[in-house]
Amino acid sequence: MDLEGILRAVQDGTLGVEEAMHSLRVAPYEDLGFAKVDTNRTLRRGFPEAIFGQGKTPQEVAQIVSSLVKAGQRALVTRSSAEQYEAVLAEVPDALYNERARVILSDLPEADESVPPICVCSGGTADMPVAEEAALTIEARGLPVRRLYDVGVAGIHRLLDHLEDLWRSPAIVVVAGMEGALTSVVGGLVDAPVVSVPTSVGYGAHFGGLAPLLAMLNSCAVGTAVVNIDNGFGAGTYAAMIVNAARKLERK
Repeated sequence: MDLEGILRAVQDGTLGVEEAMHSLRVAPYEDLGFAKVDTNRTLRRGFPEAIFGQGKTPQEVAQIVSSLVKAGQRALVTRSSAEQYEAVLAEVPDALYNERARVILSDLPEADESVPPICVCSGGTADMPVAEEAALTIEARGLPVRRLYDVGVAGIHRLLDHLEDLWRSPAIVVVAGMEGALTSVVGGLVDAPVVSVPTSVGYGAHFGGLAPLLAMLNSCAVGTAVVNIDNGFGAGTYAAMIVNAARKLERK
């Protein structure tokens, strides 16, 4: 239960003061010994702590997910494995797993259809794991996504067929490897902010994603931002924050 939930439960009498005090004691974070789970992040940031699965045992991931869910938070695990997912299922039976994106979700909310979909574009099919990580991160925030995959510059007509989708999108995520030129193309076509993700997909002189990273950083299209190599989660989070910030202004 989050802080607002605790206060409302005390107000309506479904939670006693002593129980509320116990919940508030662990509200800032829960110490699991091997991890200190930030159960209060939603209150500060508007979205819960995400779990980086790589390097953690299946049991550690399962315990962290369980801690977040018990605190009333949605759990999202990136760079996860099938073994970690099996361990999570024992704690959270409704958890979901996207094998391609290597993402575990405790659940997936209904998308807010009042918001135009955020476009997630990938240069090639090989970029889809990173693109899916970005898309699922956005969907975990309750926002709709339009997936435009394999629309790279080698066949630019594939992208141009989706101009209406791009023009309606309040923010756009571009995921590309090789030379990373898709950022400049998309950035020059739209009036929405573009968040770019260079991927580690490419041949030798691509340097594991360094070539598209530098290309995206040096894009001549203004209004583009760049996250780290293969960081679909970071791009998805940033795009969702842009959209939610605009919605907050509209409500004022």
